[in-house]
Amino acid sequence: SSLKESLQALCLFLLVLDSQACPRALLSREHHFFLMLIKFLFQVKQATNQIVMNCADIDIITASYAPEGDEEVHATGFNYQNEDEKVTLSFPSTLQKGTGTLKIDFVGELNDKMKGFYRSKYTTPTGDTRYAAVTQFEATDARRAFPCWDEPAIKATFDISLVVPKDRVALSNMNVVDRKPYPDDENLVEVKFARTPVMSTYLVAFVVGEYDFVEARSLDGVLVRVYTPVGKAEQGKFALEVAAKTLPFYKDYFNVPYPLPKIDLIAIADFAAGAMENWGLVTYRETALLIDPKNSCSSSRQWVALVVGHELAHQWFGNLVTMEWWTHLWLNEGFASWIEYLCVDHCFPEYDIWTQFVSADYTRAQELDALDNSHPIEVSVGHPSEVDEIFDAISYSKGASVIRMLHDYIGDEDFRKGMNLYLTKFQQKNAATEDLWESLEKASGKPIAAVMNTWTKQMGFPLIYVEAEQQEDDRVLKLVQKKFCASGPYTGEDFPMWMVPISICTSDDPTCAKMQVLMDKPELTLVLKDIKPDQWVKLNLGTVGFYRTQYSPDMLESLIPAIKDLSLPPVDRLGLQNDLFSLARAGIISTVEVLKVMEAFVNEPNYTVWSDLSCNLGILSTLLSHTDFYEEIQVFVKDVFSPIGERLGWDPKPGEGHLDALLRGLVLGKLGKAGHKATLEEARRRFKDHVEGKHVLSADLRSPVYVTILKHGDSTTLDTMLKLHKQADMQEEKNRIERVLGAISQPELIQKVLTFALSEEVRPQDTVSVIGGVAGGSKQGRKAAWKFVRDNWEELYNRYQGGFLISRLIKLTVDGFANDKMAAEVKAFFESHPAPSAERTVQQCCENILLNAAWLKRDAENIHQYFLQRKAPPAMV
Repeated sequence: SSLKESLQALCLFLLVLDSQACPRALLSREHHFFLMLIKFLFQVKQATNQIVMNCADIDIITASYAPEGDEEVHATGFNYQNEDEKVTLSFPSTLQKGTGTLKIDFVGELNDKMKGFYRSKYTTPTGDTRYAAVTQFEATDARRAFPCWDEPAIKATFDISLVVPKDRVALSNMNVVDRKPYPDDENLVEVKFARTPVMSTYLVAFVVGEYDFVEARSLDGVLVRVYTPVGKAEQGKFALEVAAKTLPFYKDYFNVPYPLPKIDLIAIADFAAGAMENWGLVTYRETALLIDPKNSCSSSRQWVALVVGHELAHQWFGNLVTMEWWTHLWLNEGFASWIEYLCVDHCFPEYDIWTQFVSADYTRAQELDALDNSHPIEVSVGHPSEVDEIFDAISYSKGASVIRMLHDYIGDEDFRKGMNLYLTKFQQKNAATEDLWESLEKASGKPIAAVMNTWTKQMGFPLIYVEAEQQEDDRVLKLVQKKFCASGPYTGEDFPMWMVPISICTSDDPTCAKMQVLMDKPELTLVLKDIKPDQWVKLNLGTVGFYRTQYSPDMLESLIPAIKDLSLPPVDRLGLQNDLFSLARAGIISTVEVLKVMEAFVNEPNYTVWSDLSCNLGILSTLLSHTDFYEEIQVFVKDVFSPIGERLGWDPKPGEGHLDALLRGLVLGKLGKAGHKATLEEARRRFKDHVEGKHVLSADLRSPVYVTILKHGDSTTLDTMLKLHKQADMQEEKNRIERVLGAISQPELIQKVLTFALSEEVRPQDTVSVIGGVAGGSKQGRKAAWKFVRDNWEELYNRYQGGFLISRLIKLTVDGFANDKMAAEVKAFFESHPAPSAERTVQQCCENILLNAAWLKRDAENIHQYFLQRKAPPAMV
């Protein structure tokens, strides 16, 4: 803690070297290293002869400490504690209290692990393979680039200089203040950057490589640049436009200016996450930043807009004010995951993005949070390996969902006031969750901490059971809250309770709350005045409250016509269907009831509602792949999706927009995979024209066509797809193909796809989605992918250990199994092959497999009977 106040400045002088020949470090394939000299100006608060710092994969050559105005003392011992990623520097004499400079010379490895200071492989326009040197420090990897106090609360200013080949671009958090030839080598230059504001180590960044850029100034005068691979500057224009609009939006929303003179957004070839919010130098996967006007699909544009919005929000929320410790990571990520939607809604109102939020974040978080192996939003974190585990749907998606609920509960004006108070009070400092609640409480006068502690400090969320009774002109509602569990009705000893903001609407005005109330006890009785007997009543207007609702049978029945005639708004239609599906999964109601409700969506026009419906039918389809009536659910899917498929057709109509393009791709892909004859024939025809160059498929139709022809294809089809993959110049197209290759169904071709996943053709971060695609593609694929992961575990684990990709790989591979024996097999494998940062994921997967098995046992026969009865001719009277 004394360090926190005393670390005043950190000066960094960096030199990339390999066998004394700098350019080779960025070109060669062998191990290579960088040399660095680092100086810390800090205060010794208490006399000591040891200094302990974080340090990993680094060899210190010399270290010395010079008290201000006194002679320097050389360290005589370096004791590395590799397990704890620390080093202790020992000095021959006591370092007295006072200010001084610590100087360390050391060698580090430019690694291939996509963390710390690492190499990113790229191909030049002429076909040469080269390497860029890039950084990724969050959560605890700055210590791989330089010894430091690698904790978010130990902030410092950074003066960074890079010595680099003169034909390379060198970037860091701040603007360049000097660039001059390096005295010892005419091929090198020394690039010096301005001093940073006070900041945390995980936000420091530097990049050395070959890039083009496009630039603009935002309305508030900030220089914005998007760096792209050489020759692809055009593909940076969309992100540039979004970034230039977003900075003034956030400045206005928070009423706090962006504090740096510039911001760079840069596309990195090998990159584990989607993006990283380094202050002033935001790094992205190519697919999260680059948009080709001709070859990018609508969903890619939307994804880029959201990721840019997310990372730029962090420049304030995370960078200017940083969480005190990783326990409060959710504050950073939950907040940015919420406000990215606010920002995209501002830039692109036609995306209907808030409805998509419910499908993409809200329901995803509820799915995970209903498990016994979930965790609270706020998790105490000890060892660095525990940090990686909490970069999950609870921190991001549940975090975003409860902030959305809070924003709705407080109202936009008071919420903004509170945000401004918080950012102003804690700028360049650190804060905890309680500090945000205090600021919002001050601004709104509402009991924010009391309400929100029930959502962040305990895991899970409530199921609200509601029944209604007509009493003359009034409707009396009785509400009961209990914890919602994926395994069925809650039977625990304790009774967890939430403070739930409840909103109620009626058929009189489905878009406006008739009543709003805070439910702060287990049961509640409410009286709605002047409600006629034929009017319906619905809870959770806008699907904003983070809870599930179970209606009494008569209340539910009265809502079904409002789905059919679309009088219920899209986000409420989606929420109603999703709640029912989850209740069926948990065994609280029968799956057949939900299938009947799904058939009521026949007139549905909304993309997001269809997307959620499609997702749930996909889950059911995976479950029923373990039965002998799998074909029956494909018939059901074709029946549900063919009317909307016929209405949409294959080609865009005049006046259509973003959401129509997304819907067409979704519906055609669903029908094609299910084997809808006309869709399959048309997909084959269009694919042939595409391959022969007669008529190139529009970007929005590629995924559905590719998945359809592969699902019903043979070795020639697969070879053609792999050839298209090799020819693709754009990473988005390569990823598009990689994600669908698993649809192929012949066992020997499945093996070919799995081998391809680990080949040089696939970037290391994308191997996971190829293997995941195979596991999700078919029953045979699931078995083959799990065997492949086991057989290649050492290579996969070495590549992804300690990052979230290992968790994603495990989840995608095993989540679809549905028998107790498989759960035991998965558990046993990871007991003998531990993956510490994925421990919780393994527990969640085993729980999901057991839940799937129970669901199958409970409902399979009823579902089968329902499908048979749908096909039966109507009885003669």
